[in-house]
Amino acid sequence: MFDFIIYLTYCILLADFILYTYSFFREKKANVFFVCYLGFSCLMQFSMEVMYHYRMNNLFLVNIFIIGQMIILGLFYDSLFSLKSQKKFVKISLLVALLILGIQFVMDWNQFLRFNLFEITLTSVLVVIFALIHFYNMLTETRKYYYFNIGVVFYLLTSTVLFLIGNLTHNLSKEFKFLSWELNAVLLIFYYSIILYEWKFSFAPKKRKIN
Repeated sequence: MFDFIIYLTYCILLADFILYTYSFFREKKANVFFVCYLGFSCLMQFSMEVMYHYRMNNLFLVNIFIIGQMIILGLFYDSLFSLKSQKKFVKISLLVALLILGIQFVMDWNQFLRFNLFEITLTSVLVVIFALIHFYNMLTETRKYYYFNIGVVFYLLTSTVLFLIGNLTHNLSKEFKFLSWELNAVLLIFYYSIILYEWKFSFAPKKRKIN
């Protein structure tokens, strides 16, 4: 059952990437950073799956994905913001976060090869802050990527809480810890499905009415 959920997640993600790529190249509508984010997610998910099947430690790819996600989504929100102060906040926040993580890795390089909860929390909270700023902007502006914004806030907050709980309960049974991964996989399906709905609502070719 868990394998089915995982592969369903991959299928929805791949469909998202194909559809948004089509909207970007053929209709010039989709945001370039958003397409890059979906392409980066596909590449990372595929790479992690291959390494998992070959029984290789893929946690360093998880860390690359988490940091890359923060950077690309930060640039995505920066491209949506119109106020210079908000753009400046995004750039400074990304640089500070990368500096903090860089110092952590220099002090303990092994953190890059582990499941880094500090990194997950820092990057997730930062992206959520960008998303909340976008919500505020949409009160007076066009609702661009509205449904995605809902999805990213919900997914990042709930997944971070799940990982924190899983770490705090690391002494419990393996079945209980595995449950947190199953729940996160379900959340991913919801997240990627919201992205798919965003495409259908905002970018899908509209049918012309025949008089």
